[in-house]
Amino acid sequence: MKRLGSLRQILVVTDGCSNSGISPVAAAAMAREQGITVNVIGVVEREEMGASGEKEVREIAQAGGGLSDIVYPTQLAQTVQMLTRKAMTRTIHQVVNQELKAILGEVPLDDLAPEKRMQVAGMVDDLGEESNLEVVMLVDSSGSMKPKLPSVQLAIHDFSISLRSRHGSSKMAVCTFPGKHSHMEVRIPWTDQIDQAHQLTTGLVMSGITPTGPAIIEAMALFEQNKQSAGGTDWQQAEPRRRAQNDNDGYLQDHVF
Repeated sequence: MKRLGSLRQILVVTDGCSNSGISPVAAAAMAREQGITVNVIGVVEREEMGASGEKEVREIAQAGGGLSDIVYPTQLAQTVQMLTRKAMTRTIHQVVNQELKAILGEVPLDDLAPEKRMQVAGMVDDLGEESNLEVVMLVDSSGSMKPKLPSVQLAIHDFSISLRSRHGSSKMAVCTFPGKHSHMEVRIPWTDQIDQAHQLTTGLVMSGITPTGPAIIEAMALFEQNKQSAGGTDWQQAEPRRRAQNDNDGYLQDHVF
């Protein structure tokens, strides 16, 4: 199996419906075409989001090949980590299944011997731990999100800690939408350590509009900017910090089925 490239994700955190610009569902579909998974977390207080908001959250994630959830602010930090990990695992499963299909043809995974299925499952876990990850957290800064921002800051801090515990390289950027002069503003540029989560609210101007779709489009460009800032190479192709021993890196082609 070829080395995986970066697992690239946009994580949208919002409490309402988009009301400006391109459809966020269409924008998420465009991101998916570029190999970027779009996950969405709806943050609510007392069921305030409503049916239309919940529907939009689900549809954005579905179009972006990602996952979604509706949570209370106190659940946000845990949900950010859970959704990101689950989306990574789903992407890796898709890659592994494609490789298995190329090797085994149309033989279903369930038809493999139990020990081989366990071997595949272990390989997926290893890839999830060692693959490189890029995440853009896209935070809604409409007026109704103001009381929820402390929970967002906590989620950013905790998520940064969880990224540092991985063996693969991890980078994260934090943006708010709308921005002062564009649909999106980068609050914390690409970094592998986010120790100053308070930067999210420094000078933040809350707005009445929610341009989720345009913000997703602008967030997509950050991945290319990150690649260029790394010297024109795909930083995710760097050697993982921990290599499998005595197994030729543990790639799928090195296992006998």
